[in-house]
Amino acid sequence: MRKTTMAAASAIFALAIAFAPIANADCGSCGKDSAKHAKHDHKHSIYETAQEAGFKTLVAAIDAAGLAETLTNEGPFTVFAPTDEAFAALPEGALEGLLKDKDALTRVLLYHVVTGEVMAKDVAKIKAADMLNGVEASVEVKKEGVMIAGVKVIKTDIVATNGIIHVIDAVMIPPEQEEASN
Repeated sequence: MRKTTMAAASAIFALAIAFAPIANADCGSCGKDSAKHAKHDHKHSIYETAQEAGFKTLVAAIDAAGLAETLTNEGPFTVFAPTDEAFAALPEGALEGLLKDKDALTRVLLYHVVTGEVMAKDVAKIKAADMLNGVEASVEVKKEGVMIAGVKVIKTDIVATNGIIHVIDAVMIPPEQEEASN
């Protein structure tokens, strides 16, 4: 019993450390503190929030894949949004290749989306996430932060009308596409 209590306390402590620097994430489009910004006050979809927050490469990829309407009107979704720098860090030619291959691009983008709203506080409850492309992504709480599919979450809980955005520091490539590119 004591080991279980200690393990739970360790997990809670790790989450507190992991989310301390990002606990007061702002709305990506209007800048309001999301802790004080009720979802019903929000007027921006995931797609609109990504546009207004400056996720230029992600928005271009969403447009190229034909997913803009889905991320505007449907949901709820949780999106793990790579920064422009994350896209720039892809191997030379990878982004251009994806933008020319709508099916591959769609698989990669859907590997960044989960059905439903998963807030940062809920991460302790899951060990894996079923992504919309049909592939499971591991979720880990480590000393250096929360990782999904081996990629670090750097900002959490950006609220939109149809879901939540968490910012990540790399583009997640689905396992089947990693194998195909090797």
